[in-house]
Amino acid sequence: QLQLVESGGGLVEPGGSLRLTCSASIDSGYSLDDYHIGWVRQAPGKGREPVSCSSNSGMTNYAASVQGRFTISRDHAEATVIPKMKNLKPEDTAVYYCAARRTYGAMCYLADDYEYGFWGQGTQVTVSS
Repeated sequence: QLQLVESGGGLVEPGGSLRLTCSASIDSGYSLDDYHIGWVRQAPGKGREPVSCSSNSGMTNYAASVQGRFTISRDHAEATVIPKMKNLKPEDTAVYYCAARRTYGAMCYLADDYEYGFWGQGTQVTVSS
């Protein structure tokens, strides 16, 4: 089993930056390397939108809406995935979820919700002046 906990959300002004963290608690026998990690956001009144992913090897992929502004990295020793967001816009306001699926592949893709077997509780990001 895998448990995910997000942190780092908050209120930031347009143009500002935030660093989120997804901490993974993994059963023995597995590691973060056994999972693709995705970040999915849900804005008020809208459906979920996949925004980024990180493969087992750390290769990443991003939605066009965040390309060039979001970066995602892994800390294998700490079993955490860290998205860094810069030049935030009001339209980035959403609850951000960390999600995982146990699969193997050098590259990841922006998967649909049903493809992820594990979800965190979400962290609110609000971009407003």
